[in-house]
Amino acid sequence: MNLVEYLQPESISVRKDISDKEAVLNEVVRLAHMNHNLSGVKKDKILDGLKRREELGSTGFGGGIAIPHCRLKGISDFVMGIVTVSEGVDFDSMDDEPVKLIVFVIAPEEEANAYIKLLAAISQTLRIPGVVDEIVSQHTPETVRESFLRHTHDAVETKGHENKRLFHVIVQDEDIFQQILEVFEAMPSSSVIVIEAKNTREYLVKMPLFASLWSDSHLGNSRIIVAAVENSLTNETLRSIERVTGNLENRTGVLVMVQEILYAAGSLEM
Repeated sequence: MNLVEYLQPESISVRKDISDKEAVLNEVVRLAHMNHNLSGVKKDKILDGLKRREELGSTGFGGGIAIPHCRLKGISDFVMGIVTVSEGVDFDSMDDEPVKLIVFVIAPEEEANAYIKLLAAISQTLRIPGVVDEIVSQHTPETVRESFLRHTHDAVETKGHENKRLFHVIVQDEDIFQQILEVFEAMPSSSVIVIEAKNTREYLVKMPLFASLWSDSHLGNSRIIVAAVENSLTNETLRSIERVTGNLENRTGVLVMVQEILYAAGSLEM
């Protein structure tokens, strides 16, 4: 994901005075339509795509952030931009808080895998403490762009069988599973799967010696995230996980293991 290429100053609108969600989406359409990739697409089609996505559930994900997005037929590349609203705007957010930072994506319909990675990368960036306030405080499109990109890890195209490391992340805490999965989906050139697993107690409770120790309602399950990540991104991946979990040395309900990979080739569908 070449965020440096996708996010240009002309697609950024700073400190807008916007009254409602409809006005936000119209501003997104105005900015998106200025991009050459969408110049041949009618504005109504872009707006309809965004609204259909909002009908599935608000893209105001809380914390003052909204990420409106959609896929359209007939476009060849991604279009990305940012709108900041100093005073905030009602966006039907999950936490009912006003939205101050809107990052939008219009994607080619055929690019499902890259689309997911781009959304995950944006979400991961905006989860970093202090980033939203820093971006919203900027006064020009150029400084908004610089602030956002400073906190992203831009994808580097790689060829051949590069060195990778294998992550196994066993998660028992349902509340943080999605955020940890998002960490890996945001990583460039990573292949990720999730394995459903049962905790050991599910088996121990069936043994006469341990039968009285747990009730059926407290057996619990685990999910195992297995991911091949570029060797150079190992430390960044671990830091991103710890932004979600806190210090892993003091954390229960999550286990992270990293191994060297002798050979890795190919990729997986999401």
